[in-house]
Amino acid sequence: MATENETGTPQEDPNKLDKDLFWFLIKIMRTIFVGFFWMFINVFLGLYLGFAVPEESTPGRLIFFYTWFVVSLAAYLYMVWRFWRKKMDAPR
Repeated sequence: MATENETGTPQEDPNKLDKDLFWFLIKIMRTIFVGFFWMFINVFLGLYLGFAVPEESTPGRLIFFYTWFVVSLAAYLYMVWRFWRKKMDAPR
């Protein structure tokens, strides 16, 4: 929000960069946290439960897992794109 100084010209809020930096770091943390959570779920389903290992799984379970993997990856990438599509204002 702009304020006016003694001459009547608008002046930038000195905390604007701090707010922008804070929200930029929040975006980074959200992206990393959700990405690690997505990877944790897929490693648990695929390796620990054996859905992704052909020797330990049936064709139906393999199809289910890899379909889930592709759909959830597309959803994660769409979410990341939504997080990062808005540009920050250039610092002055």
